[in-house]
Amino acid sequence: MLEDIDPDLKLKVENWTGVKLTDSLEGYQDSQQIQLSILLLQVSEVDQLKKMGWQPDLVAGHSLGVFGAAYAANVITKEDVFKLVSLRAKLMQSSYPEGYGMGVIVGLSRQEVAEMVKTIHTSENPVYLSNQNSELQNTLSGKLSAIKQVLNFATKSGATKAKLLRVPNPSHSPLMAKVANKMSQEITKLNFLDPDCIYLANNNGHPVKKAEEVKYDLANNLIHPVFWETMIDVALEYNPQISIEFSPGNAFTRLLKMKTDQIANIVLSEMSVSDADFLLNKWKG
Repeated sequence: MLEDIDPDLKLKVENWTGVKLTDSLEGYQDSQQIQLSILLLQVSEVDQLKKMGWQPDLVAGHSLGVFGAAYAANVITKEDVFKLVSLRAKLMQSSYPEGYGMGVIVGLSRQEVAEMVKTIHTSENPVYLSNQNSELQNTLSGKLSAIKQVLNFATKSGATKAKLLRVPNPSHSPLMAKVANKMSQEITKLNFLDPDCIYLANNNGHPVKKAEEVKYDLANNLIHPVFWETMIDVALEYNPQISIEFSPGNAFTRLLKMKTDQIANIVLSEMSVSDADFLLNKWKG
């Protein structure tokens, strides 16, 4: 994943965080390595596009992606964003050693899933409705035993997909409060700037323009659902011409295409930054 990354930038990240990025399958079993490597890939792409003269009008990130979005909006320095993500990953890795995680349900409305969660959830067997990825794709977070009960319920109720995710903690639920508290303490020490473009917040999907609002979103990202469906609906109200999905993957472009065919799409995991620059010049004129 990091084979084309500037080695000087990679070395800086390792020095800032104290984490050796091995860029290997074994290394990516470690939460800090995978989160830092994804961020490094995205920051590198942001830097290259900005060097070519491109600036975003609007940014949106999903979960870990909020840190890349905040960096792209010039809210946070490069050093600080890597240190924050390193802390986030370390705290996540140690928060729930086993027995907790996430699941996904496709084909049922958020309200339908909410009713199932309400039926199963108890303080001893907690499960929460978490991310809203699309109208009919929602995630669950909590104790695996409770998640499995909801998934079974969803399958019997006609869900097209109901399965566990390979996530070792109950992200985007109140169970991550301790992580959020420590992130909040760390973020208060940092100097944030107001975003120089529209930043869409994970915690409610709304556009924010103040540094304190972005701080809250980054610090408390893991205790709130990601309202991606709402974020995209809000983004479309600004009539964007072009979307760019930063590496790795194309999942969010696929979700966007389900909403509209009126936007030109660039997926950086499928082309070089120079190819993206060519298309931007072609489409923007």
